[in-house]
Amino acid sequence: MATLAQQPIPTPSFDHWRDGVPTDADLAHIPGEKGLPIVGNTFKMLADPHAYARRMVDTYGKVYKSYAFGGWQVALVGAEANELVLFNKDKIFSSEQGWGPVLDQLFPRGLMLLDFDHHRIDRRALSIAFKPGPMRHYSGALNSGIAREVSGWAGAMQFQPAIKQLTLDLAADSFLGIPWGPEADKINTAFVDMVQASVAPIRKPLPFTKMKRGVDGRAFMVEFLTRETNRRRAEGGGQDMFSQFATATREDGSLLPVDEVVDHMSFLMMAAHDTITSSATSMIYLLAKNGEWQEKLREEIFAITGGPDGSGDPRALDYDDLGKLELTEMAFKETLRVIPPVPSMPRRALRAFEFGGYRIPAGQPCGINIYWTHHSDEYWDNPFTFDPMRFTPDKVKARHKYAWVPFGGGAHMCLGLHFAYMQVKILLAQLLQRYRIEVPEGYAPDWQPWPIPQPKDGLKVTFKPL
Repeated sequence: MATLAQQPIPTPSFDHWRDGVPTDADLAHIPGEKGLPIVGNTFKMLADPHAYARRMVDTYGKVYKSYAFGGWQVALVGAEANELVLFNKDKIFSSEQGWGPVLDQLFPRGLMLLDFDHHRIDRRALSIAFKPGPMRHYSGALNSGIAREVSGWAGAMQFQPAIKQLTLDLAADSFLGIPWGPEADKINTAFVDMVQASVAPIRKPLPFTKMKRGVDGRAFMVEFLTRETNRRRAEGGGQDMFSQFATATREDGSLLPVDEVVDHMSFLMMAAHDTITSSATSMIYLLAKNGEWQEKLREEIFAITGGPDGSGDPRALDYDDLGKLELTEMAFKETLRVIPPVPSMPRRALRAFEFGGYRIPAGQPCGINIYWTHHSDEYWDNPFTFDPMRFTPDKVKARHKYAWVPFGGGAHMCLGLHFAYMQVKILLAQLLQRYRIEVPEGYAPDWQPWPIPQPKDGLKVTFKPL
């Protein structure tokens, strides 16, 4: 249970994360490690963040501090910590000031970087893009785009680069409403540069650095999205996600400012692209390693679609049938538990609070560890085993609500989570109706665990035609 110190909440701004950081003395009562001079524990965390977190929890408990990336971070670990931070009932934590140091140069003012009323108002306006009408339109675009691409995937391949490119192409179609081609390629290049720069170690846009390419990519995207927002407003919009955003209105009926539409669209594409790429890659790997579950999902999909059409091609998964894929959804949820696409989430305390017997001062960067919670035997039996049956309704009801949080929670619950479910279900429907997914016996790729998980070898799989 958190107890607030009676301090006023400061008005958030992009400067707050640089000011008012607690001192060593302010944090002296919290257990933890400073590590090496200057760099602290940065390299230990980067080398194996999950092993590092396990050791810190085992040594210091579920509240600990660690000096890394130029300052003290306080970790709040476990389902109760997730609930405190994500539900944020007392508005203690700022998402803007948590994510800002990482994303502000490339994806400023995205929905995840807004707090409280500003976040609520814009989220409500943007939610129009995820209503049944637009979602039905995206479903059709996803079915045709995925079918066109995966029909040529027979044989051995690296899955992660292929799904990454497909996800970008689908974003050009479903998100932006532009055809695949030279313009989409330019957007994809700029977008990839922005995503890579968001985790670049050099944070200034110096010549020849990832950050410089990322900043240049953002300039290109801002120019393109600004021009397109004005055009779509003049022409009355369309069914693609960007057109929905461009014509979205706030509670008073006013259109969102053009620069805010640009920032929201840019951020949403980044969030959807990287997380769907990661989770789809993880699911293909886990289904290849767990053949019995692959077969169960295949049987469920055949039962829903009716199998191949008269020409032998897989039938499209109808939008109205998405909810019938119960085992497929449970397997996807288990995938997100085993390999969550966002393993941790940063916040900053706007005022002092107490948790786990410790007082954390105002201004302190804090973070929750989703991966640790998803693999704790406190909440899960045999947590390193792939078992979709964990997500039967009775087991979900019996478990702590915040023991599974791959999409976050509270007011900042991922706005596009239903789009992610839809895209992955359509992808699996196309793949499992065509192929058996195989990996060599004993294959276990090394995974880059942070900031977004991906196999270092690209995930070597074989798609064998049925």
